[in-house]
Amino acid sequence: MQDIAFAALVNGVYVVTTRLGEKLNGMTAAWVSQVSISPLMVMVSIAPPRYSHTLIMESGIFAINVLSRDQVELAKRFGYKSGRTLDKFAGLNYLTAPSGAPVLPQAYAYFDVQLACTHPAGDHTLFVGEVREARILHPQEQPLIFKKIDFF
Repeated sequence: MQDIAFAALVNGVYVVTTRLGEKLNGMTAAWVSQVSISPLMVMVSIAPPRYSHTLIMESGIFAINVLSRDQVELAKRFGYKSGRTLDKFAGLNYLTAPSGAPVLPQAYAYFDVQLACTHPAGDHTLFVGEVREARILHPQEQPLIFKKIDFF
């Protein structure tokens, strides 16, 4: 059934970033969705073992960086190794959103999010947050769509 979900459900590719004090981290995610218009709220699904899960739970902030279609390598940079042992931002320029979360300036767009609530969902946690700021940085680009073949 999971193969059907990968093939039939269309998802973008995102780098979810967060900050806790001086600790920065980011992780690649495909399970991101808008959940409310007023107020504007979004959600991301993250497995509890992920380092970003811990940091978002403690900081209460995150940014969703929407990758553009030519940023598969950037998605892989944030997706294959843990931020517990590797500085994924080393040598990479970033901006700081009003919440303090890092924003990737090369991303298609970003959402700066304040955590509102969490919900357990099987082997993941849904992080639901209110969008505090959102910008399209590169309107000439197109968002990256997740295709299993590009990442595995």
